[in-house]
Amino acid sequence: FFFHFYPNTAPAVLRSVAAGSASADAFPLVTAQRQPDIPRAMTTSASEMANQGAQWLQGMKDAAMSMTSREKKDEDEAYSPYQSLQKSVVLQECRCFNDREINPRRCITILTKILWLLSQGEKLTQLETTDVFFGVTKLLQAKDQQLRRLIYLVMKELKPSPEEVIIVCATLTKDMNSKMDLYRANAIRVLGAIIAATDPTMLAQIERHLKQALVDKNCFVAASALVAGIHLMHVNGEVVRRWVNEVQTALSSENTSVQYHALALLHQIKRQDRLAVSKVVASLTRTPLKSALAQCLLIRFAKKVIEEEPSAESRDRALFDFLEASLRHKSDMVIYEAATAICSLPNVTQRELSPSVTVLQLFLCSPKPACRFSAVRTLNKLAMAHPLAVTPCNMDMEGLINDSNRSIATLAITTLLKTGSESGVERLMKQITSFMSEIADDFKIVVVDAIRAMCLKFPQKHRLLMTFLSNVLREEGGFAYKKAIVDTLLSIIGRVSEAKEAGLSHLCEFIEDCEFTLLSTQILHLLGIEGPTTAEPSKYIRFIYNRVVLENATVRASAVSALAKFGIVIDSLRPSIIVLLQRCIYDNDDEVRDRAIFFVAMLKGLESGVGIGGMSAKQLILEPLPVPLAAIEAHCRNYIAAPSEQPLSIHQVTVDPELLQKERKAAMAAAKSQDAIADQPAAGKSDVFADSEADLLSRMPQFVHLGARFTSSKRSALSESGIEYEVSCIKHVYAAHVLLQFNLNNTLEDQLLEKVTMAVDLSAVPGLVAESELACASLPFGTPGVAYTCLRRTDGVPVGSLPCTLKFVVKDVDPASGLPDDDDQGYDDEYKLEDLEIAAADFMRRVAVVDFRTAWETMGNGGEVVETFSLSYSSIKAAMDALVEFLGMQVCENSGQPAESSRATVTLSGVFLGGMQVFAIVNLRTDSPTHVGMRLTVRSADVGISQFVAASVA
Repeated sequence: FFFHFYPNTAPAVLRSVAAGSASADAFPLVTAQRQPDIPRAMTTSASEMANQGAQWLQGMKDAAMSMTSREKKDEDEAYSPYQSLQKSVVLQECRCFNDREINPRRCITILTKILWLLSQGEKLTQLETTDVFFGVTKLLQAKDQQLRRLIYLVMKELKPSPEEVIIVCATLTKDMNSKMDLYRANAIRVLGAIIAATDPTMLAQIERHLKQALVDKNCFVAASALVAGIHLMHVNGEVVRRWVNEVQTALSSENTSVQYHALALLHQIKRQDRLAVSKVVASLTRTPLKSALAQCLLIRFAKKVIEEEPSAESRDRALFDFLEASLRHKSDMVIYEAATAICSLPNVTQRELSPSVTVLQLFLCSPKPACRFSAVRTLNKLAMAHPLAVTPCNMDMEGLINDSNRSIATLAITTLLKTGSESGVERLMKQITSFMSEIADDFKIVVVDAIRAMCLKFPQKHRLLMTFLSNVLREEGGFAYKKAIVDTLLSIIGRVSEAKEAGLSHLCEFIEDCEFTLLSTQILHLLGIEGPTTAEPSKYIRFIYNRVVLENATVRASAVSALAKFGIVIDSLRPSIIVLLQRCIYDNDDEVRDRAIFFVAMLKGLESGVGIGGMSAKQLILEPLPVPLAAIEAHCRNYIAAPSEQPLSIHQVTVDPELLQKERKAAMAAAKSQDAIADQPAAGKSDVFADSEADLLSRMPQFVHLGARFTSSKRSALSESGIEYEVSCIKHVYAAHVLLQFNLNNTLEDQLLEKVTMAVDLSAVPGLVAESELACASLPFGTPGVAYTCLRRTDGVPVGSLPCTLKFVVKDVDPASGLPDDDDQGYDDEYKLEDLEIAAADFMRRVAVVDFRTAWETMGNGGEVVETFSLSYSSIKAAMDALVEFLGMQVCENSGQPAESSRATVTLSGVFLGGMQVFAIVNLRTDSPTHVGMRLTVRSADVGISQFVAASVA
């Protein structure tokens, strides 16, 4: 009866009986049935039997429940038959490899154990590896195919020493010439992997066999040779490049795998030659490949070639037509690859996106979850740059909100948040409220990031969105989820002025019971910055001081700093702040005590104007430091080591070039890590970083005499992208100097450049004298470097072309180790670059004015100059953009967007070197399809400057 309802427990019960855990007394009914000859008088009464039966059933029920819970637990845990396997035991078992009679089944089991140990990270010593390796080679005499395949796997994973590679080559070369295709293919794969990992020079010994295998009739053998070539290309590319004819022959194979790997290897061979890659891609797009995998790879290569074009106008139209044609392929994989490639192209237009969006919209209704997920993910990324292009898919994505796959539902929600209209915000937020409780924290973070983007897009809805964020902030969640919400609130507070006080109130309530120290300190820092600028700053002091009383030392120290900022900014609250800080002087933690003593002394001396290190209290606490903290620390150490009577001043701090390089790398890494959640456009962030870095140049000891920076130009390329040495230049203009910053990149893997300098020929431009230079000490492959050349202006404002030559010392590098030989002294070499243009725009700083007309009239026409020109441009917009870039001035009053196609007027403003304000009005009209007429009017207080600016256009 019991086994009828609990059949899964029958084996467990039988095992328990067999193990002796259940005696006959526990099964009276079964015992009675097995003893029919017992007299009735000797049997138990009916009531006793009933009791025993009930106990037995209860015991069976408990056993069933125990087994059920155990089975459920086992399902959750990963189970392996080799869980308790020990390396020493397996190595002992490996001795059977030397037996005269080989047992294939036993050897297969042992080899499987070895592979499992290696996959778990178990390390074998060199001696153990050698013993196992030679034992495995003895198994090659066995004819069992399953054993032979495991032998190949083990030999590849063991990674023999260079001394043993000779034996490997001799052993596996026989298999490469075997009549069995299985042996040949696996031998090629294993031998290629071993040579690539140990001794690449041995490739020449088997090159003949590999070239024959590339064009073998058996697809498995050919694909294996191609895969081996891909691995060997990284360590011995010179030999592999000689196989280009065989690889092109394999590319025409009928087998999909061979065609795919042939295309991958062909691209690896030609990847250093940009023109050769373009030709290969162009030729293959005219003859469609039969392999869907190869077609996807070709689409990626075509996309890369298109991306390397400098502008959308110079884009190869045939390659783009190939991408559009791939949207009609019979394979979903190829269709999606083509759609993704088009959507990720830079400067793509709405019309060019339309076919891809239509295809992705069809994928949204696909019964395949993979198609739905891929489509909604691509549309989600596209919505960041082109939200209007994704809007037609909103109805289909709304149907995915209730998709059983939570990843698809989350992406659909976030895409709708990015593309939805302002009127649909409330409806979306109602759907999200019920949706948030059903998903994991990782998906919640994605939703929160989308809400941030929506709030910045529709700032009028900040109350609704911030209320939602504050509600979910009170719910349970991990650190990453809570941090995402806090970062979103901070971003909204910083970008939407009306949301500041409401946001600060929500954050104050959150820190009352916040369990994460990092978030508490981040919020306290914000309160110290933004709190004093609110209408009622005193209400935040209670929340901050509560942290001093209730929190750990780290939070208490942050609270002390926040309180001090209130006292620095608000004079009326200063006495009360001093009293609160004096209570922290006797804190248990050193950091809290030190901060309290420091700020109390600062606040008491604030009225007397006492500063620290040449800076006032407000500059020191409330404004960013003018130099990196590491430079200040180094300066303080030097000052302590060699003290002087002159007080320590931050204005004496210099920045080492190596420190500047570290700061640049750290800033670039931080920018990459925050791209997904960036509030500013990428271009805006890079401009801010460039300005802050340029301000530090005059802090370098070599250029400390330059003074304050006036302006910096945009980056101008002196070489093409993708060639041996990539060089670009940024011109920094100072009062009497021009500092040329050359950004360098070495694209050759086998070369290390040292003592890299730039030779600038100044003979063609009078008024400039070379004063000093700072070389790039080392320029390895793939690591950007910087060299500087400082020019001094001797007369006027020099303009013209400067021929540039890159000079350096070359050392050959071993591609495997990435290091040159110790005894290699290198040799001098130079590389001719394009001319560097010094233009009038380099001496103009972009400064906008609020009311251009008033400023124009106030300037008067005493220094006015008027010139007319005929420009060779096909449109008003193109001529306008080129002129603004050439003059280096700021467009005022949004006049840079022409309302008409035939006429336009642009107002410009700037400050010329020396602090002279300059204004310009540009009148444009279309004279012919290829020419645009221009009337340029320039005003300034100095007619000479007006003439110089107007003449620079000619």
